[in-house]
Amino acid sequence: MATNENLPPNVIRQLAKELKNLDESPPEGIKVIVNDDDFTTIFADIEGPAGTPYENGVFRMKLLLSRDFPQSPPKGFFLTKIFHPNIATSGEICVNTLKKDWNPSLGLRHVLLVVRCLLIEPFPESALNEQAGKLLLENYEEYARHARLYTGIHALKPKNKTKSGTISESTTALNVDQSNNAVSKNTPLGPAALPTSTANKAFGTNLQDQNAAPSDPALGASAVPKKDGLHAVKVPVEKKKIDARKKSLKRL
Repeated sequence: MATNENLPPNVIRQLAKELKNLDESPPEGIKVIVNDDDFTTIFADIEGPAGTPYENGVFRMKLLLSRDFPQSPPKGFFLTKIFHPNIATSGEICVNTLKKDWNPSLGLRHVLLVVRCLLIEPFPESALNEQAGKLLLENYEEYARHARLYTGIHALKPKNKTKSGTISESTTALNVDQSNNAVSKNTPLGPAALPTSTANKAFGTNLQDQNAAPSDPALGASAVPKKDGLHAVKVPVEKKKIDARKKSLKRL
């Protein structure tokens, strides 16, 4: 497995400086993934440029640096499947910057920008994917349809997940709780909900007496003894006694 030990110290220092700069100030649409333990393999995510069949896609690529880098160019590969004239089905990238036009003074930033520009302006004349190159030259709409199809299947950006379900559940629970509080505040309490002493004072009624002697419609009013009824029974008895005394006095 390749490590930083395969590169000269001065190259490691230069790469570390470049990678730090790319991390702190990334090029538009490019994000470099830094591995401090291995500078010989550089990973990057490239966003599909707007207005191209690769729009809304994110494509992972890598640059492989050999032991004699920067005297020899890095090799570029796409790890995400893509339908493009200058990118082989194996992922290999064909671009002059990484071949005959290579210059040791070119940095990683320049290489990554050239690769992203390929997505904007392919070169079908030097195609590694012959089908894509032929379609681009003969029928652009069909080429674009294939490229969009690959992008949608293999490179589509993941959408951010929202917690709308959790929020709506929490909101529903909060509304129910508030409704219950509102009902408890606005609904007057009946005698059963109040303490016995409070209910007695509020309604002027002895609830215990009512519970002890309930009225029974089947028995009628006579089932409940009343003080007035007792007085009515006593009055005729007293009257009979007085009448009897009067009769006995008349006989005398």
